[in-house]
Parts: sequence; C-alpha cells; structure tokens
Amino acid sequence: MSLYDDTVLVLKRYEDQPELRQAYLDHLSAHGDAGMWKSCTDGHVTASALVVDPSRGRVLLTLHKKLRMWLQMGGHCEPGDASLAAAALREATEESGVPGLTLLAGGPVRLDRHPIPGPCTQHLDVQYAALAPVDAVEAISDESLDLRWFAYDEVADVADESVVRLVAATGARLP
Repeated sequence: MSLYDDTVLVLKRYEDQPELRQAYLDHLSAHGDAGMWKSCTDGHVTASALVVDPSRGRVLLTLHKKLRMWLQMGGHCEPGDASLAAAALREATEESGVPGLTLLAGGPVRLDRHPIPGPCTQHLDVQYAALAPVDAVEAISDESLDLRWFAYDEVADVADESVVRLVAATGARLP
C-alpha cells in the first residue's frame, strides 16, 4: 500500500473534526500522491507526534529552529515512510532523540491545518501522540534550538493554541 493510500484510509477512519478531515481528503483527491510531498505548493500532508511521559504528567517539546516556537515533533513525509503513523514515529524519534517511542493506540489524536511561509501555503498536519519509555533521555537534533519537558499545565505558557489543543486531546485519550 502506498503512503498516499494509507493516508486516505487513516483519514477516512478518523472520526473527529469532520469538516477538517474532509478538507484533507478533498486536498488529496485534487492533488493525488503529490499532495503528500513538500513540493506541492498548494499544501501537503505532514505527520507529527506529541512525545508524552504519562507517568510524570509531562510532554517533550522542541524549540523549532526556523519558527522559534515550542512545538511537538514532526515534519514532512518521506518516500521511505511505510505509513503515515511510521512517518510520525520517525519524526518524533529523529527530533527528540528518544529511542523506544511507541505511538498511542487508536490512530491520530488531532488534525491541524496551519499556514506556513512560502512557497508552500499550508501544512495539513496529522497529529499523533508518542509514549516515551520510562526514564527517556532526549537529545537535541539539528532541527531544534532546544528540547524541554513541560508539565501538562505549563504548555499553555510556552506554546500556541494548536499545541495546547493537542495536549488536551492526548490527555483525553490516555488511560
């Protein structure tokens, strides 16, 4: 199964945010496989994952090098990604430096469409949550200025509303 086909199936199974979900599906229908890749200037699908340590009630955020904002780990899909979930897990692992992450069961936690600086106009982000192993140790990647653990209730003080919504949605899904 192609990454495009997997993404369409993931979105069709996603039950929340019906209008935004349909906008993603319409985008993919209009652009086909090209709608998955950075080269699609009308926007493209991205995959991200909020790294969570539920035992300590905290999340790991990256201070994004280009945007200079505290965000979850994530980015562009790559041709070698077997699935959208695999892309999110790869991005989370690469950007956090934490080995042994596992995605929270149940598929994506949220969708978030946001504008980006040109030449592309928007990211159609499919957001997962990744569970950190006990005593996870992070390592800053080339894409980050900093990595830091934040208690759930501290996120609103440092991050934008999209990250706050992702933390809340993830919290609602945690056992």
